[in-house]
Amino acid sequence: MSLDPAEFRKAMGCFATGVTIITLDLDGEVHGMTANAFASVSLDPLLVLVCVDHTARTHAHLHAKKRFGVNILAENQRAISQYYARPARTHDSAEEDAGALFDRTAKGTPMLHAALAYLECRLQSAEDAGDHTIFIAEVEDVVVRKGDPLLFFHGQYRGIGGEIK
Repeated sequence: MSLDPAEFRKAMGCFATGVTIITLDLDGEVHGMTANAFASVSLDPLLVLVCVDHTARTHAHLHAKKRFGVNILAENQRAISQYYARPARTHDSAEEDAGALFDRTAKGTPMLHAALAYLECRLQSAEDAGDHTIFIAEVEDVVVRKGDPLLFFHGQYRGIGGEIK
C-alpha cells in the first residue's frame, strides 16, 4: 500500500481541531501565525505543544524568543485565523483587516482580545519532526473566557453547530 500525502491530509481533515493563534513579541511588534497542531502534554508540570512548519516565519522567532502566547479562538474570530494563516502578512494591518487587537501581559507577550482562552508559555524544548518542529512549552499563566470555539474540520471552519459562513 502506497501512502500519498493528499490522502494523508484528507484523513487528518477528519480530525476536528480547535484553532489557535501563536503570538510573540519581536522588538515591540506582534508576530503571529495560525496553528491547529496544538495540544496539552502534561498537567504536572503544565506543558503544551505546538507544531510549526520549518518554513513559517514564526518558526525562527520561537527559537529566538523562547516565550509565546497561545490564543484559542472563539467562534467569531474566523477572520483573525485567516489573516494569520496567510504566508505574507504583517501585524501592521491585523486590526484593520481582521479585527485583531492585542494587549500585553506583564511579561510583554501579546494576548488577543476576546480569545476564548489564552496561555502564556515559556519554551522548554524543541524537537525536529519531518518538515515541522514540535515546540514544547511550560504554561505560566492562563486566561479563560466564556463562549464557543472556532473549529476546523474537513478543510472548513466550523462552530459547535456546523459550518461558519
